Amino acid sequence: MDILDAIGAWPGAVLLRSSSLAYLLTNAAHILSIALLVGPVITLDLKLLGLFGAVPLAPLHRVLTRVALAGFAGAAATGLALFSVRPGEYAQNPAFLAKLALIALAGLNVLVLTRLPSWPGADAGGTSGSVKLAAASSLVLWLAIVIAGRWIGFV
Repeated sequence: MDILDAIGAWPGAVLLRSSSLAYLLTNAAHILSIALLVGPVITLDLKLLGLFGAVPLAPLHRVLTRVALAGFAGAAATGLALFSVRPGEYAQNPAFLAKLALIALAGLNVLVLTRLPSWPGADAGGTSGSVKLAAASSLVLWLAIVIAGRWIGFV
């Protein structure tokens, strides 16, 4: 039995395949988790791009980062559960593979952004071009992730 067969045989996968209610609730939780992730990320990106000028970045960043991390944890957990329903099909789905690659790029973008020399001064009103580029990249990446996620069902 290979790893994909083992994932598909997991009791949670069996439950999701046999219970339309369990699948529905897991799917709904995935969508809610994505909203909790993408909403705060977009808000922070827009702040870094110059919107919400009077709102200080530091408290906004503290709160929205926590919400986004909770959303990411929920999206990852529910996404893995949904993947387990048909792991062999998803592992060959180009939209699913694109989504995973885009998520990895978005994660790398966050690491780059928070390590930029100009990141600590982003709240001082002088957001650098490199911070703005990372914020714009984040917006594009998360839009592409959502599109790829919706595309999965059509490929």
